[in-house]
Amino acid sequence: MTRLSEGSAEPLVTRYDTALVDLDGVVYIGPEVVPGAAKSLARARKVGMRVAFVTNNAARTPEAVAKHLTDLGVTAEPDDVVTSAQAAARLVAERVPPGSPVLVVGGEGLRAALDERGLSPVQSADDDPAAVVQGFAPEVGWVLLTEGSIAVRRGLPWVASNLDKTIPTARGLAPGNGALVGVISAATGAKPVVAGKPELALQQEAVRRTGARRPLVVGDRLDTDIEGANRAGDDSLLVLTGVTSPLELVCAAAPLRPSYISEDLENGLFVPHPPVQEADGAWTCRGWTARGDGAVWRVEGAGPRIDALRALCVGVWAQGEGGAEAARVAAALDSLPDR
Repeated sequence: MTRLSEGSAEPLVTRYDTALVDLDGVVYIGPEVVPGAAKSLARARKVGMRVAFVTNNAARTPEAVAKHLTDLGVTAEPDDVVTSAQAAARLVAERVPPGSPVLVVGGEGLRAALDERGLSPVQSADDDPAAVVQGFAPEVGWVLLTEGSIAVRRGLPWVASNLDKTIPTARGLAPGNGALVGVISAATGAKPVVAGKPELALQQEAVRRTGARRPLVVGDRLDTDIEGANRAGDDSLLVLTGVTSPLELVCAAAPLRPSYISEDLENGLFVPHPPVQEADGAWTCRGWTARGDGAVWRVEGAGPRIDALRALCVGVWAQGEGGAEAARVAAALDSLPDR
């Protein structure tokens, strides 16, 4: 039985003490706030839930992220923001003596995180660095990548903020830190220690900084937010306001499966999550029933789409069909309402 099949009779906002919330796809999409997100997060805080914003983006400082959120109408202070740069700086600090120079293949977010740890950011392999730390920043180019490659080839510890291959921009997807890490890896044959989602360091950093005792990871991506939560042994809420489609959710392999699913933050945090019940090879959630006949899955019933998705996910996963072929579930999903 999975957490999704059990549901929660208690709203998640009172079941968990801290929400560790991803940004892009959960709070905002590009330049626009996700509808209802600011109101839902303010309401969660009013009820008593701690809200922290946890991001793989290492380019910006917590102060810059908090200002951006505030400009969008989402209340945030720098202490509410946890970045992969902060997690990466901790990993570096664990590997070098206090005050050591560290070569930064990145931007202001990493430099500020190293300062916080009492380390000294430098930009040249000739500055005798004790380690290399790398994170995305628009100013990273051939010169910095060369400095990083020279330092890594010397055998220095190398920490990457994250391995996201792409980043979203207003004009489409652009190369992310994972692509830039690939340049140094190709030049040196080395692999970095990674801080960001889905690795454990960022999740652990967020828990340390918030003091969370019962954290709930809230995200829109299966391969970063949800997998990271699962690796840490923490529960997660997937909201369908970002990149993950219902088809990707149903076909998810076991390491990528969330504890709870919801259309958005409001329905995810403040409404109980109904259980999924199994009988005679069928899975039922409120007004919906999912059944697989060996060739395809079908869903019948009425009500909110999210209940049909709960029934279908639990049924498919219970049959050991993680990574199920999309064709087997696509017809069932096509029959569902938009919400």
